Amino acid sequence: MKVRQILEENQCSDSILVTIVSLANAASGMAVHDDCKLKFLELKAKRTYRFIIFKIEEKQKQVIVEKLGEPTKSYEDFTASLPADECRYAIYDFDFVTEENCQKSRIFFIAWSPDTSRVRSKMIYASSKDRFKRELDGIQVELQATDPTEMGLDVIRSRAN
Repeated sequence: MKVRQILEENQCSDSILVTIVSLANAASGMAVHDDCKLKFLELKAKRTYRFIIFKIEEKQKQVIVEKLGEPTKSYEDFTASLPADECRYAIYDFDFVTEENCQKSRIFFIAWSPDTSRVRSKMIYASSKDRFKRELDGIQVELQATDPTEMGLDVIRSRAN
């Protein structure tokens, strides 16, 4: 077993190995609630929401919708809705005007993993991200943020073009 060899070479205990394996198993088993897909489709097709915030319910082993932002909500409203010390996934529908004066929109996927969040939570969110994203067809830009400056409005604008 390669993982065991690495851990033994680094003098890690069996309890660390058990923890890593159990976290990997827990993360790989995360289901995606149907409501997540439905709300994303409504945002994409009907523009019913400006943003969607998702959270992982560890006990239920699934990703659920935590909050929906109405179309009138601002980017500041969106960022204020993210917890300062807990991981989340988020979708944000960003409207902008190009240099050619054309109105456009980009759908952002943001993996919010603040430095102050629990290590276990960071591991679960990181290992579940790709599976979750596959369920949401139509994401145009992906962003990983560990503090608010990494997802500031200036960053969003530059990534939208």
